[in-house]
Amino acid sequence: MFSLQDLQDKVNLLIANQEFKKTPPKLYDPIAYTMNQGGKRIRPLLTLIACDLFGGDIDKALYPALALEVFHNFTLVHDDIMDIAPLRRGRETVYKRWNSNIAILSGDTMFALAYQFALQTDHKLVPKILEVFSKAAIEVCEGQQLDMDFESIPTVNIEDYLEMIRLKTAVLIAVSLQIGAIVANASEKEIEAIYNFGTHLGMAFQLMDDLLDVYGEQEQFGKKTGGDIASNKKTYLFLKALELCNKDERKLLNDLYNDSGIDPDLKISKVKLIFDQTGVKADVELLMQDYYDKAMDCLDSIQVQEDRKSQLLILSALMLKRNY
Repeated sequence: MFSLQDLQDKVNLLIANQEFKKTPPKLYDPIAYTMNQGGKRIRPLLTLIACDLFGGDIDKALYPALALEVFHNFTLVHDDIMDIAPLRRGRETVYKRWNSNIAILSGDTMFALAYQFALQTDHKLVPKILEVFSKAAIEVCEGQQLDMDFESIPTVNIEDYLEMIRLKTAVLIAVSLQIGAIVANASEKEIEAIYNFGTHLGMAFQLMDDLLDVYGEQEQFGKKTGGDIASNKKTYLFLKALELCNKDERKLLNDLYNDSGIDPDLKISKVKLIFDQTGVKADVELLMQDYYDKAMDCLDSIQVQEDRKSQLLILSALMLKRNY
């Protein structure tokens, strides 16, 4: 069994050994810039941990794990264009450092590279890996489109929002674990259980991200806080606040989201004040805990030695203990 640090080292070494800098430079330099700027590497770690959990050969899971990390970073490159985000992990975003056209094309190339990496494993497993990877990739794009749609739709309910974050965030975390289990030749029941575990964990992870966007420290969060509010994103915080606030607060909250001329910093501070007054932060934390508990139930159903689950438990806890 491998430690979390062992697996982290394997992922980082594999990424460091890739020749992302090629010709033409304006296409590949942004890819190298993106892949070499660090990050938590959560998705490839989950793939390797799941493979190890079921007694598989993690070397066979390395390139599929890399595929998931490259795909994840591709989505960030494109998301930053759509969100007009200046910072990612404390550095300029690709479109900001180069331009939007370069960021689009470099992101497209990363998407193609992800599929190339996914092919580099046991050939008998490739069809199944590509099947679940492609399904997840489509769902992530569906989630991103819903996220953008919600910015301009007058009314979004909480159920719609939760489905959106399942698609946009939780699915990729779930499929990362699923692919690790597939490489390890786990049973269909085990593969389903680890996928469901990942879905619930991913939901909690995204809710934590929503909290960080409002209450996080920029130095630790790696990007400007309040971006969701400035972009009129109808997060769980916003939707739950609408439920909990009084009539006057509800009108003010909607007016703030509909006012395109207001100073962004003023808007963020006023919305945050309403969030504080409604106590919505505590509601988000309760929902996060509910998803985490459901994830643990799924993990408990997997019949392997309990000590083999230790690294997954450690990483899961780290994912939900970011600073805010």
